[in-house]
Amino acid sequence: MALSTRLVSPLRPALAALCRAAPGQRRGLSAQPGPVHTLNLRGIFPPLTTPFSAIQEVDYARLEGNLCGYASIPFRGLVVLGSNGEYPYLARRERLELVSCVRRALPRDRLLLAGSGCESTQATIELTVSMAEAGADVALVVTPCYYRGAMTSAALVQHYTEVADASPIPVVLYSVPANTGLDLPLEAVLTLAQHPNILGIKDSGGDITRMGLMVHKTRQEDFQVLAGSAGFLLASYALGASGGVCALANVLGAPLCQLDGLCREGRWQEARDLQHRLIEPNLAVTRRFGIPGLKKAMEWFGYYGGPCRAPLAPLSSPQVEELRGIFSANGWL
Repeated sequence: MALSTRLVSPLRPALAALCRAAPGQRRGLSAQPGPVHTLNLRGIFPPLTTPFSAIQEVDYARLEGNLCGYASIPFRGLVVLGSNGEYPYLARRERLELVSCVRRALPRDRLLLAGSGCESTQATIELTVSMAEAGADVALVVTPCYYRGAMTSAALVQHYTEVADASPIPVVLYSVPANTGLDLPLEAVLTLAQHPNILGIKDSGGDITRMGLMVHKTRQEDFQVLAGSAGFLLASYALGASGGVCALANVLGAPLCQLDGLCREGRWQEARDLQHRLIEPNLAVTRRFGIPGLKKAMEWFGYYGGPCRAPLAPLSSPQVEELRGIFSANGWL
């Protein structure tokens, strides 16, 4: 059972003291590591969209309806406040309430990952602690990027180390160069993989060579690599990735979990056939039409998509027809 908000803060100093008293559990990166956690990230995580009403307020009832629809799908867990959750457009109070709402609806055997990355280290630490108090199991921390020219490998290692030291829950690194213009350098990932409170990375860049190197060069660490897109999920699994955080899982969650199972069972021909049918729909709801396309597709499969927050605009009628055609051509509609 999750600790309540009132209990977490008083216990944090005691947890930190226990960690400092057990240096043998460390892997040698930081002088004051956070608590050591071993969580299994094997499986599929949909990065939830944030439902909005017609007046662009967060619609918590619609969110609960979507969660009911996802309850029968064997996801490993859910991601709240990722890129597809329109995280930059949400106020702090909305972010925390979204985490609390999902935590209340989510069975304890399913993990809740919450985005907590901010531009400054201090703000990231503060939000990460608050996410833990709201019920998150893991903090998903995107790379700071506003001053990307100054975000050297050393600066990013320092940033993530301080966040992981202070976090009461495990941290997953998040590299999404399409949105940030910044790829978390491989050498930084390999250094950070040694931190006892950094659990893994969600890599959305799509560079399979890079992902393979991450898996290979961290094989002695308790470090898990998550594919950040359904388009290269099978290739990632073939190279040893643990799971996937896939936007398309908001729409085609059951088929993605099926692909996960086929890969784990070594049924590669069936997995390849299924992967082929997922590539074009995935491109359509990510690179081609983005979150507006993802939310529109959700409506065809029984979920609430609804509007995005401005300035994200809805699809035009021709775009909707193109999107529907892509799903139909691959046998999903």
